[in-house]
Amino acid sequence: MLPFPGRIPGTTFTWEGRQYELEAGDALGNAIHGFAMWRPWRLVEESSSHAVGEFHAFRDDPSLKARWPADFRISAEYRFAGNSLLAEYTIDNPGDVPLPFGFGTHPYFRVPLGGSSPENCVVRLPIAAKWELQDMLTTGSRLELADAADYQAGRRYGDLQLDDAFTDVQFADGWSSASIHDPESGVTVTQRFDRALRECVVYTPPHREAICIEPLSCVPNAFALTERGIDAGLKILGPGDSFTARVEIHVTVEQASYLLLSGQRSC
Repeated sequence: MLPFPGRIPGTTFTWEGRQYELEAGDALGNAIHGFAMWRPWRLVEESSSHAVGEFHAFRDDPSLKARWPADFRISAEYRFAGNSLLAEYTIDNPGDVPLPFGFGTHPYFRVPLGGSSPENCVVRLPIAAKWELQDMLTTGSRLELADAADYQAGRRYGDLQLDDAFTDVQFADGWSSASIHDPESGVTVTQRFDRALRECVVYTPPHREAICIEPLSCVPNAFALTERGIDAGLKILGPGDSFTARVEIHVTVEQASYLLLSGQRSC
C-alpha cells in the first residue's frame, strides 16, 4: 500500500496548499490503500526462488502526476529460503521535490492451517494499544488495551471480530512477530516485520476464512493527524533518498503433527 496505507477522508488530498484528486475506493467514498497495489508492476528479476517487481509511479502511470505531490518508485524483492518467504521493500524518491508517503503490506492468512476448525486457531498479536476509529478513520486518540497480554499470548480466532488499527507494537531485537497456530495440524505461520513498520491493522473478514495482519509505517489517515501535531509516522523522503522495510513469513510444523500427517507413527 503506497503512497498511503488505509484511508484518506474523501477523495481530495491537500499538500502544501495544493489539492490533489484521489480515487474513491471504499463504500464510504474514501480513498484507500494508495495507488501501487491497484496497478500492474514490472518484473525486473526472476529465478526459481527469487523475484523482484517494480512500480515507478510517474513512469508506469503518468496520470498520477495530477494525483500526488511527488514521484515515487517501489521495488519489492521476494526470496524463498526453506519454509520462509523473505521480502524487502525499497521506496525511493526519483524526483526533485520531497515525497510525503506511508507504506504497508496487506497479506491475508487463510485459516485453518490444515486442521478442520478456523475458530480454534490461535492468533498472537504483538500489540498494546489501538487507535480510536470513527467511520473507519482514525481520530487521533490512542486507547490502551486492558487485554493486551491476552493478544500477545494468543487468542482463539473464534473470539476475534477485528477491523482495527493497533499501535504500541512490541519489538525484540529489532523485529515484531505475529503468528497463527492451528492446534489440530500443528502448523504455525509467523509473520515478522522490522522497525520501519510501527503500526498494525488487523482485519477478520465476514467469511471467517482468513485473517489480515497488515504492518504499516504510519497510522491510517496519517496526513490529517500530522497536521494536528500528532505523531502518526508520516514519512517525508527527500530527492534521491530511500526507505526500506522488511517482512518475513515462516511456516513451522510440530514434529509429532508432521509424523501423523505423513502417515508415520512415533514411539
